[in-house]
Amino acid sequence: MSSETIDVYIDRFKQGRRQVRRPFVTFIEGKSVVKTIDALKEEDIIQGCKEGIARCQKALVHRYSPMLISVARRYVRDADMAQDVLQDAYIRIFRYIGKYQPTGSFEAWMRRIVITTALKTIEKKSYRNEINCIEDISQPGVPPEIYSQMGKKELMEVIDSLPGGFRQVFCLYVIEGYSHAEIGEMLGISESTSRSQLTRARQQLRKLILQIQKASA
Repeated sequence: MSSETIDVYIDRFKQGRRQVRRPFVTFIEGKSVVKTIDALKEEDIIQGCKEGIARCQKALVHRYSPMLISVARRYVRDADMAQDVLQDAYIRIFRYIGKYQPTGSFEAWMRRIVITTALKTIEKKSYRNEINCIEDISQPGVPPEIYSQMGKKELMEVIDSLPGGFRQVFCLYVIEGYSHAEIGEMLGISESTSRSQLTRARQQLRKLILQIQKASA
């Protein structure tokens, strides 16, 4: 994406609209531009975005898009929808960055916005319905060496194959580190439902990983 397109994109943020939907922002072309924004420290980017400085807004998009799109893809399988989720999240990030306080991780603050935005695109009833749509799985534990034999990409593919509600609770708890109380609030479910979904997600993962082990034996 050209710097000119990003300027237009940032303008849409300032105006509170989303008229630029494609192509998706991932990297800024032009070595001189990249070199300049890469030199900015995180605290400078944050302060500049609070002041509405376009160069800092570009730097934020350039630096954090690869990480944030990965977060969106954990909760939204469709690639185009994940891009839309991230663009909606950026609108919220720029809108509320003035309220951000450096008492916690800036990345964690943005990740939560992306996750919340992604979850709003999903029918909450899926979390409730999927509790009863998959039979209980009673499988022996997976030997630790099986995990070590699987690459990160392969393991994430297995996680991505979980039913939506199971996958999202698993990712929120195991990968993002949220508590069951926080997950319940985010998804509109009870803490006990969150725990149940996590247990069933782990059981399903064991089954899938053991199937992979059997197929490769």
